Amino acid sequence: MFQTKRDSTKSFFALPNAIFRIGLTSGEILVYTYLMYCEDRQTYQCHPSYSTIGTAVGMSNNTVKKHVDGLRKKGLITTEYTTVTTKDGRVHNGSLLYTLLPIEAVEEACFQKMLQLQSARISIQKGLEKQKEKNRRKGVKSEAVHL
Repeated sequence: MFQTKRDSTKSFFALPNAIFRIGLTSGEILVYTYLMYCEDRQTYQCHPSYSTIGTAVGMSNNTVKKHVDGLRKKGLITTEYTTVTTKDGRVHNGSLLYTLLPIEAVEEACFQKMLQLQSARISIQKGLEKQKEKNRRKGVKSEAVHL
């Protein structure tokens, strides 16, 4: 069987493990992966069009836009509008300029949100147990509630 050594600096790029822990949809992961593939490793920026991204990942422009909006809302990227000036001086809209942000802050925010949700569940459960005990003392039957 033919096997060659992989040159990780030429044919591959690393993805942060956190993309699987921060609640991204599969489409957001795919678009984020393509943006990482395109990004300049010095500036963390790239500017593929929705059409270019869509062709690469098999999505329509509208679907790409939806996932880009999701990545922006989750704090993984910022986008800026660009313009292109033609030789005859006319100005046209260009592709968005994407800046990929450090993922650690997003991961920390997701972790904090999970802690808050768990704390709220515990508080609600304690409240339900107290109410159940009060009802038991009064002789009132109650149904079990599970969170």
